[in-house]
Amino acid sequence: MAAREPTLKEAASARLQARPGVARRSLIAAGGLCVLAVRPAHADAPPELDAAIRAFAEGKPVQTGRITLEVAPLVENGNAVPIAVVVQSPMTDADHVRQIAVYNEKNPQRDVVVFNLGPRAGRARVATRIRLATSQRLVALARMSDGSVWQHSVDVIVTLAACVES
Repeated sequence: MAAREPTLKEAASARLQARPGVARRSLIAAGGLCVLAVRPAHADAPPELDAAIRAFAEGKPVQTGRITLEVAPLVENGNAVPIAVVVQSPMTDADHVRQIAVYNEKNPQRDVVVFNLGPRAGRARVATRIRLATSQRLVALARMSDGSVWQHSVDVIVTLAACVES
């Protein structure tokens, strides 16, 4: 009678039992990398990014909510990173989004893009591709017709950088 081939799960389990120290170190190292990749939510933005956000807000307080920046948390290539920004708004004459802006933390230029909208836009959703120099935080801002400014930030890890000045 021929011996059956072990399943993938059985083979992996046998390898872990044969070398428990290696498996434990691998799991600890992988867990450590995950912890290092996550930035605390209260981390301060660099002064240049803060200045760009204050300039966009024109002295008004910046609130969190109503806006969502959609971008992959892990990007393989920083040369063409797809992003989308969605703002919760009825887009009527009385209540609409006037501007949507995206700023970055570490590119040579802080401002990435500014979109001008009006009530005839129908939806407050924009999308484009951007270049990222390295892993960094992106901040999306929306200026509403009532003058309020809303923000959402996302940390993006870039494995192959773009936009680096030499």
